Amino acid sequence: MRAARRGPFSPEMCTCWGSDMLLVIDVGNTNIVLGLYEGPRLLRRFRIQTVAARTADETGVLIHDLFRHADVNPDEVSGAIVSCVVPDQLHVFRRACQRYFGTEPVVVGPGVKTGMRIRLDNPKEVGADRIVNAVAAYEQVQGRCIIVDFGTATTFDVVSDKGEYLGGAIAPGYQISATALFNHASKLPRVEIARPDTVVGKNTIHSMQAGLFYGYQGLVDGVVKRIMEEIGEPRPRVLATGGLASVIGRGSETIDEVVPDLTLEGLRQIYGMNP
Repeated sequence: MRAARRGPFSPEMCTCWGSDMLLVIDVGNTNIVLGLYEGPRLLRRFRIQTVAARTADETGVLIHDLFRHADVNPDEVSGAIVSCVVPDQLHVFRRACQRYFGTEPVVVGPGVKTGMRIRLDNPKEVGADRIVNAVAAYEQVQGRCIIVDFGTATTFDVVSDKGEYLGGAIAPGYQISATALFNHASKLPRVEIARPDTVVGKNTIHSMQAGLFYGYQGLVDGVVKRIMEEIGEPRPRVLATGGLASVIGRGSETIDEVVPDLTLEGLRQIYGMNP
């Protein structure tokens, strides 16, 4: 049951955008992305930092505050779905949805319909966000595809032409690599994530940026090419998503399209399969 208790919010405080809105929540290790849908239309998206010590009450009030500043009435939220890779946060968001939106959220995991067969040794091991991405990508491509998600870790996921999740690869994320370089080389500074004009840097900062950017872009293209060789023809379509997708994807030899809201769209689709 996902019905119907009103949250502690006054409708007079904001403008209603519509009724029967869906709140989709993607809880990652570094950031949490929230989307608000009216039917198939994404009305707003919000990004907040993942904070382990934040309580359900703090989370609910924070989301209400975001809605208020966006002129959205939380009372119009009639359903919610959560994808979470941080186990301690799952209870927090479930309670926040129950208490502040009067709805029991769908939680992506075992027992939830996704419409996708998972061909792994242990299907329960795969992260919920990876399945969500795969569902959305296959719906968009309607054929075999590879999804590259630039998050705390960079994940590569493969979907067959029949819509089966085949598995993938996991690499350290760009920011993890940059932080490791700073932490373990005493004379190297923290640097901004940027694409330098040249690979040959003329100072320390540009040299680090070149090594990080072009090295990471090479990692991504190298892994994708090996996946393509392994699965054979026809060539799969390669979609990229996540915080750094637009940065790393620019100039990539293998990425066909950057889809910033791929995870949110996958959550919307899975919600529709679980009335």
